[in-house]
Amino acid sequence: MTISRLLAGTALATALLSIVPATAQAATAPATPQAAAGTTAAQGAGPWGTYYAPGRKAKANGSLTVSGEDHADIPAAERGRISGKVYDLTRGPSCGWAVFRLTYRTADGKNLPFKHRSIVDCSYGTPKSFAFTQRDLYQVELKVCSGAKATKPSLNCLYAGTWKVLYVSK
Repeated sequence: MTISRLLAGTALATALLSIVPATAQAATAPATPQAAAGTTAAQGAGPWGTYYAPGRKAKANGSLTVSGEDHADIPAAERGRISGKVYDLTRGPSCGWAVFRLTYRTADGKNLPFKHRSIVDCSYGTPKSFAFTQRDLYQVELKVCSGAKATKPSLNCLYAGTWKVLYVSK
């Protein structure tokens, strides 16, 4: 009985391994003739969210559009536009924060530094809209937090928990 289970497992593994390369090849094939031709139309667009802060004390959602992806040594989109709304869901003195970590390609094309972009909403029940752009965009990450009104997010907001990846240039 042990040998038949071993043979059945081996047969199943072999069958799965023969399917995986075909699936991977289909997933990497261009979806449209324009993509195959290498056009630089809007290559990444879509909604993101809704993401919540711990305890559901704040939330954020929106959309992301990128254009002009460059597949050099370090791929990056020529321009990325992030827009959306952040909601404060607390009734006390706390505020809702949407913190973006924007990783971009430097002018020399060899480094990937990042910067933070923060949006804060302290008005319970009334969302705050935002929109901004970033050139040479490599990656966009988001963290939604709840904290005190300040000029920048708390260290707990920046370093506790995980970042949600919204976009990575490929």
